[in-house]
Amino acid sequence: MRWNGRAFEMLVAHHEHREVWDLYHSALEVMVGPDRFVIEMTPVWGNGATDRGVVRVGAVGARWLGGSRLFRYEVRCWRDGQIGDVAEATGRPEYVSRDRSQAQALLACVPQVPAATWGRDELGTGEMWNSNSLVAWLLARSGHDMATVVPPSGGRAPGWNAGLVLAGRDSPPIAVLDHGACLPSG
Repeated sequence: MRWNGRAFEMLVAHHEHREVWDLYHSALEVMVGPDRFVIEMTPVWGNGATDRGVVRVGAVGARWLGGSRLFRYEVRCWRDGQIGDVAEATGRPEYVSRDRSQAQALLACVPQVPAATWGRDELGTGEMWNSNSLVAWLLARSGHDMATVVPPSGGRAPGWNAGLVLAGRDSPPIAVLDHGACLPSG
């Protein structure tokens, strides 16, 4: 995945006549009291855990490819979950908010995230849909100040603006549900 991202960025930088930047992949850890949730978009085949908090599934590359596990992603809201590539993170985690009501609002938004095709702009946002789109959409929909949430300098988060554009099209933020709302029932 890292090599694909690097190759993608080299092509885009060449097309845009600019230098190559670092690329960032976003995921969230949300704390509500003692409860910790990991929210991320990841390949369906990437984790064998049976209870990993899957709340949405989407296709990768093209809708018709989504019939194969190899071309599907899942959005997880995983209580006490793990971010698989956290060891590759640059720097320390960024704290976005310590407001409990914002954290609860974010968790309530997770089941409503669009299941757009990863790597495509089928929603007409001007950018592809991916993990960065998911995180930007969730933060914007839950009332976070998006003017203060930006990728580290010297890099970019492809798809971030797709999440912001889509969140701006949606209705006002949804009402807060209980903080377990992002977990599948059962």
